Amino acid sequence: MKGKRQTTILEIIREKEIETQEGLLTELHNRGCIVTQATVSRDIKELGLVKLKGSTGRYYYSQVTDQQPGNVTDRLLRLLRSSIISVDYVRNMVVVKTITGTANAAAEALDSLEDNTVLGSLAGDNTVLVILSSDEVAPYYVNRLQQLIK
Repeated sequence: MKGKRQTTILEIIREKEIETQEGLLTELHNRGCIVTQATVSRDIKELGLVKLKGSTGRYYYSQVTDQQPGNVTDRLLRLLRSSIISVDYVRNMVVVKTITGTANAAAEALDSLEDNTVLGSLAGDNTVLVILSSDEVAPYYVNRLQQLIK
């Protein structure tokens, strides 16, 4: 139930500029998902939704990954800076060492960069392995990452 509800929330905020929890609650009810405002509030927090300023000047809910490709939000930048210890590469594989327990969050932040040279990433407890499309792009990717975390 929770997974389906949260998926529905993400669909709603992609389709419409929802400004308030009440607006989100109404949209959920319209789709047959009857929940309380407190549940919606928890879902917003768990999904990491943020409010962005729209073209009309009003603020609406958005998911961090809904940002323009390659745009690093302050929140993601803080996460990367506070969790990454080192970055190195061999051929087309980049190894990102993190503080213990933060690799999954760092991998999610790296994935949100939406770099088209990244084929995928895997996270353990303190290591993220990023697979790139070629050996040639690895030094540029590592350099970009090192610049981001300075």
